[in-house]
Amino acid sequence: MQLTGLRRAARHAAAARTALLAASAALLLTVAGCGSRLPESAFGTPPAGGTADRTTDTGADARSVKIGIITSLTSPVGSETFAGPRFGALAFFKALNDAGGVHGRTVQVVTCDDGGSGIGNQDCVHRMIDKEKVFALVSGSVLVYAGAPYVSAKGVPDVGGQPIGTAYDRWPHLYGVYGSSAPRDGRSVGWDGVLYQSTEVYRFFKEKLGARSAAVVAYDQADSARYARQLTEALKAEGYRVLDQTVDLALPGFQAVAAAMKADGTELLFDAMDTRGNAGLCQALDAAGVHLKAKVTNVQNWTATVGTDYKDSPGCRSVLWATSSSQNYEDTRQPAVQAFRNAMARYYPEREGLLSAWELEGWAGAQWLTDAMDSCGADLTRGCVEDFMNRSTPYDAHGLLLPAGFVPTPRPTGLLRACLNAARWEDSARDGHGGWVTQVPDMAANCYDVPQLPYRP
Repeated sequence: MQLTGLRRAARHAAAARTALLAASAALLLTVAGCGSRLPESAFGTPPAGGTADRTTDTGADARSVKIGIITSLTSPVGSETFAGPRFGALAFFKALNDAGGVHGRTVQVVTCDDGGSGIGNQDCVHRMIDKEKVFALVSGSVLVYAGAPYVSAKGVPDVGGQPIGTAYDRWPHLYGVYGSSAPRDGRSVGWDGVLYQSTEVYRFFKEKLGARSAAVVAYDQADSARYARQLTEALKAEGYRVLDQTVDLALPGFQAVAAAMKADGTELLFDAMDTRGNAGLCQALDAAGVHLKAKVTNVQNWTATVGTDYKDSPGCRSVLWATSSSQNYEDTRQPAVQAFRNAMARYYPEREGLLSAWELEGWAGAQWLTDAMDSCGADLTRGCVEDFMNRSTPYDAHGLLLPAGFVPTPRPTGLLRACLNAARWEDSARDGHGGWVTQVPDMAANCYDVPQLPYRP
């Protein structure tokens, strides 16, 4: 039995990548209190002996280090779709600098909007590396990572990015926020073009809710259909009876889908659609009197805007669940989550109603890079940072992430010990304002031994 926790990346990468591509296709036709979790050096003084003798690298000197963030802020899928990780990382570095920086160095952040295009992404990458000469990239969230080969060729660490495409499972020097145990040798994605998805999400709902049937709804569009096939395969591997439904991208017939689900007695709903499609489907389900045990979405849609996104379908909204490999951004019982919320409230109060799981993961990516830089002490080099990233000890961003890392393993076989977090939207949460309520006592202990299913992205 394979017990490594590092293969969770495949499932989350597949979900984020394909859901966003499907959405694109649709739209184109103060840190306070204990537990702040900044590095220890942020609260101390520079090492004795001054700063002139410090070892530095490109983008870093004795007093500062320059970090880049690339985001598809303006893109075919809307300005908020990719914004979260950028704001989470920016809030982290503002808090870090207010606390003294990392070993006395101030973090200078340079941002670039690639517009959601491959050409725009390449332009941002060249600007960051050739003009701005950044030390590292962090918490990227881009629709098309066309500049990844250049980042890798230049040996620039890219830490904590969202694995929307396949770049983080192919190129060295790139470190996605969920980790990867693929070879990452630049020659092919995963293991000779094959990635693996695990089935812990479906096992969880089978055991938690006693569900035995599920529907999978997709557009008649290639990326959406491909992800739907992955969902169906994984559900069937867990013993579910699966109802596959496909709707027209331009004129989706959700009433027919709702009628089919009602006749089938469907208990769970999974989809490969954008927010517009999900809202329309939920309206049809409510109108048809379909009662689900859960409508399951992924970390991309774990946002504070659910109350408005599903305002016309309260029944469907009341059974909305999300799963992830990170903490619930509303679960302030976790000290690191509280630190994130404090910083967002201090530096970006206007985003209170736009917070998301991806925003928290952007903060976690910045924490990961900062801890890697902190490990170097006064001698800050890219090589030292990558030594930290490639170490055998899994990293959890001080409890924000399930432990992850980048140690290559042989092609996956047998069972995987895989864990997950889960939350449910409740209209009564937050004094009636609505919010996400964590549904597991401890995500690091909410684990299952599950199969790993190969697929070609």
